[in-house]
Amino acid sequence: MPTTTLRSKLAQAREADRAALIGYLPAGFPDVESSIRVVQAMVEGGCDVVEVGLPYSDPMMDGPTIQRAAGLALDSGTTTDDVFQVVEATAATGAAALVMSYWNPIERYGVERFATELAKVGGSGVITPDLIPEEADEWVAASDKAGIDRVFLVAPSSSDRRLALTTEACGGFVYAASLMGVTGTRAQVSDTAEVLVRRTREVTRDSGLPICVGLGISNGTQAAEVAAYADGVIVGAGFCQRILDAPDLETGLVAVRSFAEELAEGVRSR
Repeated sequence: MPTTTLRSKLAQAREADRAALIGYLPAGFPDVESSIRVVQAMVEGGCDVVEVGLPYSDPMMDGPTIQRAAGLALDSGTTTDDVFQVVEATAATGAAALVMSYWNPIERYGVERFATELAKVGGSGVITPDLIPEEADEWVAASDKAGIDRVFLVAPSSSDRRLALTTEACGGFVYAASLMGVTGTRAQVSDTAEVLVRRTREVTRDSGLPICVGLGISNGTQAAEVAAYADGVIVGAGFCQRILDAPDLETGLVAVRSFAEELAEGVRSR
């Protein structure tokens, strides 16, 4: 497997003795061109990696904020090809560009075609929250052929056997969901997150696969807390909320950049 931009960014953060900052935004929110500008603001503020969400009509893992953002993207007519446009623009910033997508849109687009197109526009990999390794043979083959990373999720409920199986199938990093629930900002990060990371490290000790934590991180203090034990801090709803709350795009971009700066300071203070 060739070294992807994702792997390079995570390695650079590790060498600097800090966690990586990973931001999420649905492509096409609030429209395609505006979402590119939001991503650029996220990177300017300090995001090392950006997850470009593929808007989906049945987002079972997403809370109300991301559901609303994705719904607006769908209302604006965002397509899978538009997602690739946002990925290409994200990669052009120098950040690692990932796609976060439920499995159904990938399958409908064509598994090998999706992997090939993503690699062509500079994408580093894909996070598939509802796909498990046992059902991913076609995706494993396609992603290996395209040279992109696959990221699967582990959760507090994952057995030791499930942790081993999932991490073995991952490339780039393993996504540790900090709690059993949907996305969204919370007053505090669940204490199950650190336990999950510790358990996952037991099965990634030989590979050194980075472990990144998402779900519920809403400010720099929480980012610093998670950065103390994780290799990456994943934030999504907080970025979406700042665009939703802003009276206009320009105000929203300022808020997004400032939020990213706050989070970036947090991940650097481990």
